[in-house]
Amino acid sequence: MVVSGLYRRTKPKLWHDANVPKIIGFDGKNVYSCSHCRTHLTMREEMISKAFQGHNGRAFLFNSAINVSLGPKEERYLITGPHVVCDVHCVKCDNIVGWKYERAPNNGERYKVGKFIFEKRHLTAEF
Repeated sequence: MVVSGLYRRTKPKLWHDANVPKIIGFDGKNVYSCSHCRTHLTMREEMISKAFQGHNGRAFLFNSAINVSLGPKEERYLITGPHVVCDVHCVKCDNIVGWKYERAPNNGERYKVGKFIFEKRHLTAEF
C-alpha cells in the first residue's frame, strides 16, 4: 500500500541520532546512578575503594563506567601528587560526576590508571 508516495510500514522504524548518545542500563540492583538525572553509571561490583577524597568530600574508585563522556586530558595536582586526568560527565545531564586517571607519576600510583573516581555527592545508590 502506498501512502503519500511512501511505502507504509507495519512496524515503525526506530532512528538513532548519531549526535545523541545511547543510554545503557543495568538489570537488577547494586547500581550507582547520577544523582542529578538517575542515569546508571556503574555497578557496586566494580568498586575498588571507598577511601578516596574528591573535590567536595568523599569519593569512590571504580574499575569501569557506562553512560559517561570524557573531557580533555589535563594535569592536576591531587593529594598523592601530579596526575593526568580527564573529567567524567554524565551523558544525559552533562554534569561532572568525577574524573578518570590517564597517567600517574610513579609505580605506586599506577594502579589507578584507566580507573574512574566518582564523587559520592554525585552518586545515588540503588540497592
